[in-house]
Amino acid sequence: MPSTWRRSNPPVADLSASLEAILFSSNRPLKVRELQQATDADRNEVEGALEALRSALDGRGVMLMRHHDEVHLATRPEHSAAVRRALRPEVSGRLSPAAYETLAIIAYQQPVARSGIEEVRGVNCESVLNNLELRDLITEVGRGAGPGQPKLYGTTMRFLQVIGVESLDHLPSPQLDAR
Repeated sequence: MPSTWRRSNPPVADLSASLEAILFSSNRPLKVRELQQATDADRNEVEGALEALRSALDGRGVMLMRHHDEVHLATRPEHSAAVRRALRPEVSGRLSPAAYETLAIIAYQQPVARSGIEEVRGVNCESVLNNLELRDLITEVGRGAGPGQPKLYGTTMRFLQVIGVESLDHLPSPQLDAR
């Protein structure tokens, strides 16, 4: 890649194409800072090129996923069954209803401590949380200020992939139970 990009301000389309190639080739989500370093572009240029890439991928088989400062190119959910059949990945067990419920609480309330999750669910969640961490669907995102400084949980890029949304902003609005 040309090292003169920063000085010559490449067209957004060129930078967007470079970002697409980098993200396609990466086997993990990349931070915006890593994309800046790889392309020798500033943050605003990278953000603009990412937005152009997101728009260009509308209606395509892949989508640009974003989780905080991480970016990833992934299969659109509506095409995942065909990809699964073609690639025959190793089958990992399905999530239990308790795991989905716990994931929903974390997704909408993050960062949230185990005690907050257990208050909503009304049961001990330690084993469910351990299982979700092992599957890389949640991670520790900090420590609470209360006694013992409890772990605070948040979702991961893998969570977005499993749920099939581009970012946390695309989660559906929670339906309140009007009992």
